[in-house]
Amino acid sequence: MPQIVKINNKKLGASEPVYFIAELSANHNHDFERVIKLVHAAAEAGADAIKLQTYTPDTITIKSDRPEFQVDGTIWEGTDLYSLYQQAYTPWEWHKPIIEEATRLGLDAFSAPFDPTAVDFLEKLDVPIYKIASSELVDIPLLKLVASTNKPVILSTGMAIEEEVEEAVTTLRNHGCKELILLKCTASYPALPEEANLNAIPMMSNKFKCPVGLSDHTLGSAVPITSVALGACVIEKHFTLSRKDGGPDAAFSLEPHEFKEMVEQVKIAQSSLGQAKLEPTKKEQIGLKFRRSLYVIKDARAGDLITSEHIRSIRPAQGLHTRYHDIVIGQKFIKDVVSGTPLDLTMFEKDANS
Repeated sequence: MPQIVKINNKKLGASEPVYFIAELSANHNHDFERVIKLVHAAAEAGADAIKLQTYTPDTITIKSDRPEFQVDGTIWEGTDLYSLYQQAYTPWEWHKPIIEEATRLGLDAFSAPFDPTAVDFLEKLDVPIYKIASSELVDIPLLKLVASTNKPVILSTGMAIEEEVEEAVTTLRNHGCKELILLKCTASYPALPEEANLNAIPMMSNKFKCPVGLSDHTLGSAVPITSVALGACVIEKHFTLSRKDGGPDAAFSLEPHEFKEMVEQVKIAQSSLGQAKLEPTKKEQIGLKFRRSLYVIKDARAGDLITSEHIRSIRPAQGLHTRYHDIVIGQKFIKDVVSGTPLDLTMFEKDANS
């Protein structure tokens, strides 16, 4: 599998600039004008792409009063799955104008399909890539269908054990997916930084031989910044105009100024990684002349025995290297020298017996 994935004219991979995805999800609050404002705000905040979710309440679940359809233990506690998705879904008729506006602004635009009808719908919109949500990682028929489009796939791995990720990756690759990106994800809302397990990023990259990024639900940007040091090449964050406006995903979404700051800090973090080598930078080379070296610090005459009273390691670096200090001590000056003179090999003669 390639270590570089192409989305439109952008390259995604460990050696490429980090790719930022603004997940719009349910933060439109069923207001079309608001979602268009979200697209504009994402572009201004430095996102490379916006992502939608393509489902309806009826394509993702069913109406049921059974206990297992009730949401508990999350920020959505007290509702049922059908009601939650009814509140959160993005109307399908909005997809085309949202994607067109994002494209006009230079953003990539794609979506996460949640059933076969969503894949068929998105194919008609010619999305450049597909996203598979964490919960759908175990939907093998859906993975097969998405893979059969032969388009790149971004796969979130929240809640999954290694064997489940391996099954999903194998399924995608065996059914047409040639370009794959995995996202390390903690599927709790919001997630705690100590649950991020970012050390899994290089492990995933090595095991599955593909680029790896982060789908992050923590508050703030510390976790995304840290992930870059471990090789994350994609950062996906939920995005809202204002958390005060509410909505199913508002509590763990970044506002535009926060997203922009995250982008800036992640870029700084990535630029600081540099290369795995030890050598002075161009600016450091200026400072080399102010390193320590051996200098004469006391006037001496030819024939004087050299002691620590005569020479010392000081700045700057015009004298003999400090590694010669112990060799020089005990030798004799063969010329007169004055304090402040950089020591060099012509000033003394090494005793043949030393």
